Amino acid sequence: MPSYQEILYEVDGPVLTITLNRPDKLNAFTFTMMNELIDAFDQADEDDGVRAVIVTGAGRGFCAGADLAAGDGTFDYRDTSGREARLEDARDGGGLVALRIFESKKPVIAAVNGPAVGVGVTMTLPMDVRLASDQARFGFVFARRGLVPEAASSWFLPRVVGISQAMEWVMTGRVFPAEEALAGRLVRSLHAPDQLLPAARALALEIAENTSPTSVALSRHMLWRMLGADHPMEAHKLDSRIIWERGRTADAREGVMSFLEKRPAEFPMTVTADMGSFFPWWDERRFE
Repeated sequence: MPSYQEILYEVDGPVLTITLNRPDKLNAFTFTMMNELIDAFDQADEDDGVRAVIVTGAGRGFCAGADLAAGDGTFDYRDTSGREARLEDARDGGGLVALRIFESKKPVIAAVNGPAVGVGVTMTLPMDVRLASDQARFGFVFARRGLVPEAASSWFLPRVVGISQAMEWVMTGRVFPAEEALAGRLVRSLHAPDQLLPAARALALEIAENTSPTSVALSRHMLWRMLGADHPMEAHKLDSRIIWERGRTADAREGVMSFLEKRPAEFPMTVTADMGSFFPWWDERRFE
């Protein structure tokens, strides 16, 4: 099992829990954490025993945003010699994490246990479901720091909550309570602090114990990627081709027979070997 400095990676049965682990700093985001999160999702995709991923925070916070220890130079992209990075080489660290989560073959559940501000909230947007403690708080605070939304959140946030709600939160930059996040559909449900992880795990197990891992992986990408399609015909074309191929697979046969025989399904196919000829169906997007 991989070992990291600023996150915890814990597999219990079919569920991986990734814990942001800088509790003395409210799990503030660093480049080390960025690289470790990217690697953790790489590891998860390569482990067929992992069926679902939960992301949470250690201590009383989820993630307080970027670590501001560098003071007014925190967001000044220069190397150690003071030389400014070239614009064409500049990559937003939160965006690299968000894009990696977007590419995940496993469903991802956020269990937001405390304050989630800046990158602490934007990193959750490409996660598939967000649950929160009733003590959690959220903030898209960028305009109050002279910045703009990052982690590809200008793409994700309006798709998650709608453009008007996204605009209000981003333009005011205010920190708001869990109840407002629930009303705005940023989170799926609120829980007492000691019930948050059990609720997230129950959802993860419902996925893991009842579904085909390859079906979940394909469905996850179909839904996310069709958000950018210009017509439902694009979905129909993709649906038709994947269903045509899936219909002859061992997983489809098992799904039908387990239903007819009134028994739990035991799907044999894996995401590391059996995603099918249509996956991936998109061209890789490059940073240019």
